[in-house]
Amino acid sequence: MPVYKYSIKNRDGRTIKGKLEAESEQKIIEYFQKEQNIILSIEKVKQAKTYSGGSVKINELVIFSRQLTTLIESGISVVESLSALQDQIENAYFKKVVGNILRDIKEGDSFSHALSKQKKVFPEIYINMTEAAEVSGNLPDILNRVSTYLEKSESMKRKVKTAMYYPVTIVFIAGGITTFLMIKVVPLFQDIFKALGGTLPLPTRILIAVSDFLRTNILMGIVGLIVIVIAFIQFRATKKGRYLCDKLMLKIPIIGDLLLKASIARFARTFATLLKSGVQVIKCLDIVGKTSGNKIIEEAIALSKEQIQQGQPISLPLERSKVFPSMVIKMIGVGERSGQLEGMLNKIAEFYEDQTDTMVSGLSSLLEPLIIAFLGLVVGGIVVSLFLPILTITQYIG
Repeated sequence: MPVYKYSIKNRDGRTIKGKLEAESEQKIIEYFQKEQNIILSIEKVKQAKTYSGGSVKINELVIFSRQLTTLIESGISVVESLSALQDQIENAYFKKVVGNILRDIKEGDSFSHALSKQKKVFPEIYINMTEAAEVSGNLPDILNRVSTYLEKSESMKRKVKTAMYYPVTIVFIAGGITTFLMIKVVPLFQDIFKALGGTLPLPTRILIAVSDFLRTNILMGIVGLIVIVIAFIQFRATKKGRYLCDKLMLKIPIIGDLLLKASIARFARTFATLLKSGVQVIKCLDIVGKTSGNKIIEEAIALSKEQIQQGQPISLPLERSKVFPSMVIKMIGVGERSGQLEGMLNKIAEFYEDQTDTMVSGLSSLLEPLIIAFLGLVVGGIVVSLFLPILTITQYIG
């Protein structure tokens, strides 16, 4: 929505200046007239640029937040702190974003509202926690808290990605080695077999047939693979595609369990951090659903939110969603009844973060021998099939 700069006189005769978001200038006029204020001026403000073509890494955002916390705790104002940090930021895109925020604050915006214009850099949880900090007057503590949250969240993402990427990378390498052997090495032996004559063993004939098929259709296969990958990416970008893909991922043995545990850990950690910062429960649920990383969990939380708004305890609709384990539901229920929801959520987050760490370590230990065995079977099978005719001929000569 457009932003308008206003100047009014209230019923006490004091002049008040500020900024408001509204659908139109008429809406602002109606609002102030309803409050019996005298309007001096209303002017539409040019929206701040969000600057495309750049990115900010999580560690850069964490360092920025830590430094800002230190400066504010030292008694330096937000404007002076941002000005000092802008000078030392090396990322040109981030430097422009901070400069943009600094300008908005100087023009009368609150810190959280200025951040909300840069959603490409600052996640929603960061903005909402900053808004809560402005209400409570405890900005340094909450900035420190959001920095800790971002660090833990990013660490969790890295661990899950490592667990997912490792087997995929090995399979691609194995596929590349196998393709090389089939296209370059097998044809050399094929010429030797033709010169020797006779009937080749069945494994060798199958190997040669596969090699001929790959050499004949390699370009078509590469084009087909690229088309399939692009189609999958576009399908997953849709709402229905994301939902189906996330649902399928949760059903994959071991991997699905790992993703569920990581999502629950993120849900609990985000929820606890927001509650501790003073964000309202309904607003917390909006954010934790989006940050869970899985569309199934996001929709379950969205449906639960509607029932919670009607007065139901948080644990009941979450239980009906049949997504969250019973232990999580029971702990949330106990937290609600005892008034210690934040503490229970932190315990849930710690438990599932430990579970995720254990699973990632165990998965890596389990996959290594399986992948080595798989590679041994594939490469060994090719080698045996190639040398089987030569061994047979040697036996005949002997």
